[in-house]
Amino acid sequence: MEKRDSFKSRWGFILACIGSAVGMGNIWMFSTRVSLYGGGSFLIPYFIFVVLIGFTGVISEMSFGRATRSGPVDAFGIACETKKKRKAGEALGMIPVMGSLAMGIGYTVVMGWILKYAIGSFTGSTLAHGDIEGFGAAFGSMASAFGNNTWQTAALVIAVLILMFGVGGGIEKANKVMMPVFFLLFIVLGVYVAFQPGAVEGYKYIFRIEPAALANPKTWIFALGQAFFSLSVAGNGTLIYGSYLSDKENIPASAARVALFDTLAAMLAALVIIPAMATTGARLNQGGPGLLFIYLPSLIKTMPGGEIICMIFFAAVLFAGMTSLINLFEAPIATIQEKLKLGRVSACAVIGGISVAVSILIQGIVSDWMDILSIYICPLGAGLAGIMFFWICGKKYVEEQVNKGRENKFTEKFFPVCKYIYVPVCFIVLILGIILGGIG
Repeated sequence: MEKRDSFKSRWGFILACIGSAVGMGNIWMFSTRVSLYGGGSFLIPYFIFVVLIGFTGVISEMSFGRATRSGPVDAFGIACETKKKRKAGEALGMIPVMGSLAMGIGYTVVMGWILKYAIGSFTGSTLAHGDIEGFGAAFGSMASAFGNNTWQTAALVIAVLILMFGVGGGIEKANKVMMPVFFLLFIVLGVYVAFQPGAVEGYKYIFRIEPAALANPKTWIFALGQAFFSLSVAGNGTLIYGSYLSDKENIPASAARVALFDTLAAMLAALVIIPAMATTGARLNQGGPGLLFIYLPSLIKTMPGGEIICMIFFAAVLFAGMTSLINLFEAPIATIQEKLKLGRVSACAVIGGISVAVSILIQGIVSDWMDILSIYICPLGAGLAGIMFFWICGKKYVEEQVNKGRENKFTEKFFPVCKYIYVPVCFIVLILGIILGGIG
């Protein structure tokens, strides 16, 4: 039997998991929600939910993956085998796998935009527009149906080439470069913005406490959604990365580092974007792609050294997005390897071919495509993984897997908190997303 690929170092694994978690939600959504929901009034519940989900969902998905040495399909099948329902488990495991593939396809469209703007920051085309209307028209043209075929295909090819080199030789090496550079570039941006006139008003805006906002249920709901989706619990990416781990790895400690650095990434983005907006007297009330591709380029153009700032910013965003894209495609690639017995390169080529075709077709509807996946499929996948691990595998199995690689036994509160709080929270996120049209 062919030896299963794995991460070659602890920090390689941790950086890969941080890369999977750090993405557009940290950059274009977190800053907006901090601004809209009372600054520190949003941060308080957000930190609470990061601790809860990092302590439960991230640890459980890593442990479940390592325990079964497989992707979601076989992991769910192995869990249900104890009830003589392996086929049913494998069928349910296809939900997070297909969700991961579909999310990766949608994310490819976004990565095409980012790659175009990153290259354009060096050629001058990204900042070439005269006013906000010009930036908006340029983005609208690019984001229309068949508006960016070449760049998004190029972004996908880069991701697939990295994946073809495997877990240790591709995913780990790429994240070891891209994640440290991402943090370094955003620190540089943060220092630059700190010295701009008016930036201090942005810091006050971020850390203000508004009692009314703290008492508003929507602040807590969207903080939950932000933490849940930012930490990438969906029964696919974190689980598959966990499957490549050694039994010597201390998973709770690794999960804590992932949660910490994901939160630092989000805070760094907020500490750049909100004070930068404040230097012009503007308030951040525009999230999503519009913030990244219209309002920020327009703002950057007016800043001293704007061309350099633009290069640094979009290079950092490109690295953050690419590490997330790689993670999204890993679960479907591993599933094809497991089920069709294909080699790594062949499996990557199959997924890449499907993704090129579908991503080109959905360019004009990518927003709706991603909304459906984030509202329905991601929390459902996380909830199903939680049910398999905690409700079907049971306490003895869970505690044995979580405690592998640890000198001291992990807290006994882990199992009941996960079973009776985390798993229901996954379905609460699903229900709230349906009611509110998405909270991630």
